[in-house]
Amino acid sequence: MMAQSPRESNRDRLRLLPPPPGPITEETLNKDLNMRLKSILLLALAASFSASNIPRAATAQDKPAAPRRWLAAAAFVIPKETAPDGEGYFSIVCGHNGRLYIGTHANAVNSWLVEFDPKSEKMNVVVDAHEAIGADATGFAAQAKIHTRNNVGASGKIYFGTKQGYPAEGETREDYPGGYPMVYDPATGKMKVYPIPVPHHGINSIAPDESRGVAYISTCSDRRPGPGENAIFLILDLEKGTYRELMDTEHYYGFIVVDYLGRAYHPILGGDIARYDPRTDKLERLKQTIDGNPPTDQTRLALTPKPDPINWDISPDGKTLYAQPMSGNGLYAYDLTAEGDMLPGRSLGEVISGAASVDCRALCVGRSGRVWSATTERAPEGINLLHLVSYRPGDAKPTDHGPVAIRNPDYTTFTGPDGKQLPFHGGLYQTADGRATTRHVIMGVCEGLDENIYILALHPYTLLQVPLPVNE
Repeated sequence: MMAQSPRESNRDRLRLLPPPPGPITEETLNKDLNMRLKSILLLALAASFSASNIPRAATAQDKPAAPRRWLAAAAFVIPKETAPDGEGYFSIVCGHNGRLYIGTHANAVNSWLVEFDPKSEKMNVVVDAHEAIGADATGFAAQAKIHTRNNVGASGKIYFGTKQGYPAEGETREDYPGGYPMVYDPATGKMKVYPIPVPHHGINSIAPDESRGVAYISTCSDRRPGPGENAIFLILDLEKGTYRELMDTEHYYGFIVVDYLGRAYHPILGGDIARYDPRTDKLERLKQTIDGNPPTDQTRLALTPKPDPINWDISPDGKTLYAQPMSGNGLYAYDLTAEGDMLPGRSLGEVISGAASVDCRALCVGRSGRVWSATTERAPEGINLLHLVSYRPGDAKPTDHGPVAIRNPDYTTFTGPDGKQLPFHGGLYQTADGRATTRHVIMGVCEGLDENIYILALHPYTLLQVPLPVNE
């Protein structure tokens, strides 16, 4: 999914504001919040004892915006040589060993899988895509992105794939040979590379079912968002390395999930859902409902011919599918135990209450069963303000834990020897009250095994570590 942040032509206009004096810590954030709450309380008391007792209509001035309740995050820069444009995608997962595995993007060059160890706070490159496949192509022929929603098999192996970047003038879509499904074993450090499944297509999604010796693949022709996008739903035999095509779903950036019965799901352009059942070897086409009715345009779950990418993830027991469209402010849940050719879904509520414009490319379900959404809203400051939102099964609605501030805004070098801002380093913004936060859309989220939530931010490509909110 291409990051919708300013590219070369206008990034020079992005300005990194100087950090506030002294480090931003959780303690200082809490002190500042307490002071603001006390001030509001004193103002309210003063107003109640006003000499004038004449009733009057409330005005906008009587209802100031509530102070933001910030979450404090630690920031870690992802190795800049692996993401020279400061960009990446929703390629992040937590392994069984508690380490994170992050895909990167170096347009026209290569891509890498980076491992982050929360204990040592160190990052290491564990897979060089070109080295793994034995290629040295450049330009549009390069394996420029790891764009997949990385997944972990029961064995602990990491499943991911490579994808095309952006063609330069004079290059054609056919210059790209195609993407490779890959499997990395953290226990041994060994790699396995599978053949290109569809010529000239990148790999967008890979979901393993190791118990049956298969993985499910979704490709992308990158003629997004449509009409004309091709997204082939396939089965990969993990032992033989052969493929079987199920259908062209035509839905760009489709995620695949595998349920408790081993059935694999993929969205189809127009709102239907493909489901392959390995027990019967049949592909079904399901209709969907939301609260008993077909999904409306407002849900953004069934748009055509230009659909929203739909963030999907599945509950640990494989019985509930969660979804949030990229530009939709709603979270939805589907009952995968339902019988028949209709998949019943229900609305769980707004993700950010009252937000007029949102963007979500980062949704996950953790091993705890909680759903996490890193969603941005268009804020008055003109930035895409990051909120961390969660939903626990049984909750009345999603919980917005608030916006995220970076407590160590000097986590990397932002300027060169000449004092000028480095290219693709304009992703931070300083608020009026001195906090550092991100300004662009967010590209990935996952729940760690260490009581932290991890988020991918842009410019430079950055990993944010947010402690589990206290009310979780």
